[in-house]
Amino acid sequence: MLVVAAVLCCCCWGLLHAQKPFREYDTVEGHAESAIPPDANVPHEWTRARLMYPDYTGFLLGYRRRGSWTIDYPRSDRHLLFGVKRLTRIDSRSVEQPVALDNSDDVYNWPNLYAVEVGHWQLNEEEAAQLRDFLNRGGFLMVDDFHANTEWQVFVEGIKKVFPDREIVDLPKAEPIFHTLYDLDDKYQIPGAQYLRSGRTYEKDESGRPEHWRAIYDDKGRVVVAICHNMDLGDAWEWSDEPEYPAEWANMAYRIAMNYFVYDLTH
Repeated sequence: MLVVAAVLCCCCWGLLHAQKPFREYDTVEGHAESAIPPDANVPHEWTRARLMYPDYTGFLLGYRRRGSWTIDYPRSDRHLLFGVKRLTRIDSRSVEQPVALDNSDDVYNWPNLYAVEVGHWQLNEEEAAQLRDFLNRGGFLMVDDFHANTEWQVFVEGIKKVFPDREIVDLPKAEPIFHTLYDLDDKYQIPGAQYLRSGRTYEKDESGRPEHWRAIYDDKGRVVVAICHNMDLGDAWEWSDEPEYPAEWANMAYRIAMNYFVYDLTH
């Protein structure tokens, strides 16, 4: 009995240490919420992870501390996760989980993964292989906030390391991911906060419009990579409590996210 108890204790210790605790990182933009929600390290049934990736912009502090992956972080995440609690019955933690593809098992603890500004990511072969394994095991990746042709090409170069033989396709209106919680037949481009200065819904150049709702499917026809190109849902969540940002865009951004999360949990 003592041997069995010792083995069980070791197993429990291993499980606890396989899942890394919540922590905050430095950001490119240098702004954060004033306080960390009290349930930051309280177990919940679901937590959305934010992918930490290296980028080609050359931040000397390294991708784990600062880089393009931190755009809109953590305000966008906190606002969105409050919406999850309000709009769904998902038992969600109030804070995001930054996760790296570092050859540890940590990424497998957080099956819903979000990557921002993927027009700047630079995955190496090991990171791409782990992301492929994560998705093949049932994980889900949503990418957002990248614009025009140049950033699209950078994203494609990275995702092709992950899935060299899988096609990127435009999602039809009838795709179930648009009908899990809300029926979203009439979608439109969701601009970032730059609209408040420029008056333009698109970014970079004319190839920054129109919006593209795209995906990569697995062999069973399930969306495993949801691609939001030429739009900035992250800004819409971040600025959703600011009167200057149009409510219709914030509302659509929240509905898209809720549909994607419910789809991931039910398909």
